[in-house]
Amino acid sequence: MRIVVAEDSPILRAGLVGLLEDEGHEVVAAVPDAGALRDAVVEHEPDVVVSDIRMPPTHTDEGLRAAIELRAAHPGLRILIFSQYVETQYASRLLAGNSAGVGYLLKERVMDTKDFMDALERVAAGGTALDPEVVTQLFGASQRRRTVDALTPREREVLGLMAEGRSNAAIAAALFVSERAVEKHVASIFSKLELPVSGTDHRRVLAVLRYLGIE
Repeated sequence: MRIVVAEDSPILRAGLVGLLEDEGHEVVAAVPDAGALRDAVVEHEPDVVVSDIRMPPTHTDEGLRAAIELRAAHPGLRILIFSQYVETQYASRLLAGNSAGVGYLLKERVMDTKDFMDALERVAAGGTALDPEVVTQLFGASQRRRTVDALTPREREVLGLMAEGRSNAAIAAALFVSERAVEKHVASIFSKLELPVSGTDHRRVLAVLRYLGIE
């Protein structure tokens, strides 16, 4: 993958660059602020952006707002937000419309580099990778919960794990059930949410958006 990293902390920025390059990816630019991020995407046309949220000059939400603008201007660009903070308003906007290839991880909750790389690869492949705390806060901020009222408690559990970007096998392991049982729950979720028949990955994304009250 060709990656742009946007992180204002020099130490964290260098650490991310080292990790990504050790994994065989090409970091085409590593920048400290949102303005430089926009310029780097235009110049290098990367596959994926890994960006913090709070960067100069105001250290509020520059990175997330830049990510929204970049997705609008470059629809195929994959975005992985990597931050200490959950910003529900802008996160919802980032996921709205076309959420394929979007991730949002919290720095203090990523305990293993493998977890980070797995999430990055899911995002690069067009999936989602959302930290459970991000899912919880987005769902809590939503006022459109009626679309998931028809789901059973177990189906909501499965859908919550889908929102984190987990595969059926990973969901089965987390819930201590068979993969076949998860497949049945997923099929029931698609049916109850009246999602059109299409690629399974696309329907998973749509189901997640319904769960978060975004779509």
